[in-house]
Amino acid sequence: MVTSSRAGLVDTIEHVKRAVVGVGTYASIRGVQAHYRGTGFVVADGRHVVTNAHVLPSELNSERNEYIAVFVGVKGQVRRAEKVVVDAIHDLALLKIGGSSLSFLSLGNPSQVREGEGVAFTGFPIGPVLGLYPVTHRGIISAITPVATAGRASQDLNPQRIQQLRRQPFKVFQLDATAYPGNSGSPVYDPDTGRVLGVVNKVFVKGSKENVLKHPSGITYAIPANYVKALLGRAGLKP
Repeated sequence: MVTSSRAGLVDTIEHVKRAVVGVGTYASIRGVQAHYRGTGFVVADGRHVVTNAHVLPSELNSERNEYIAVFVGVKGQVRRAEKVVVDAIHDLALLKIGGSSLSFLSLGNPSQVREGEGVAFTGFPIGPVLGLYPVTHRGIISAITPVATAGRASQDLNPQRIQQLRRQPFKVFQLDATAYPGNSGSPVYDPDTGRVLGVVNKVFVKGSKENVLKHPSGITYAIPANYVKALLGRAGLKP
């Protein structure tokens, strides 16, 4: 568990990376047994993991005994995981893992986050290529912005954007640090306390805000952690 004592980023990373895990699938009957899909982080009682909903597979291959897996540590110890709650609107998912309790992260108060604040996020960019060595990026909250924008013309609209515009658009954090494929689901946290303020999102938000760009920008977005708190509440867990 990361406490609220102000240790500074160097010490905070040592705590955070113990709670950051890989998320994917594992099949006992296939050539490549493990398939990495994104990042997650341990919360609550040390047996639950938060990630992006889009990181999870749409279906599993029962013929290959495939299941959702959480990969722990540099050696990628495999933990079987089950979906507990999925929040499709905010692209979040809560998993429960087997085995002993792991180090976990506490949630901060995203309503107090202000533009210009420094943050960090830790995850596994390009995971299978670089290995499950946690990588940390640092930046600032460059904007607090609606999840969807209207676009300049009708051809800029896609089904996801239309759905977001029909709903009450919620706010997301825009970061000036670049996240890479594999960083989806990484915790965005206060560099001094390690408390989670948001969850990196590489697909869901960009599809709503940046589909008009032929060459997507290096902008990174994060889903505020108040939606993670709600997710834990639906599962009967304390943040």
